[in-house]
Amino acid sequence: QEGRGIGLLNKIRAYHLQDQGADTVEANEQLGFGADMRRYDLCVPMLNHLGITALKLMTNNPRKVDALTRDGVNVVERQPITTGLNPHNEQYLSTKAGKLGHMMALDDFTQASDVDIERKG
Repeated sequence: QEGRGIGLLNKIRAYHLQDQGADTVEANEQLGFGADMRRYDLCVPMLNHLGITALKLMTNNPRKVDALTRDGVNVVERQPITTGLNPHNEQYLSTKAGKLGHMMALDDFTQASDVDIERKG
């Protein structure tokens, strides 16, 4: 499931394309993959084995909620994930919202400076 379902080696190839200017979706597509190739049907037997009948899902990805629900997982709540917005992740988060439909408004993110990032580790 690594790298939106394209595997670790292809994720490294996608990072190389991103270094050349492609966004995360374009990089996957240039490698011949869809924007998100992950499968969630494998979660159902694991959750059943653990006795989990309902869950709160921490995600901004509505496709993840829909896929899990479609596969029989009772998602009772979606908990949004927020992070600091900075020059290093702004384009990535914008792509996730604009091209992958993630439920996030970049205006709602905390502005984090490089100094703040260094202090936090």
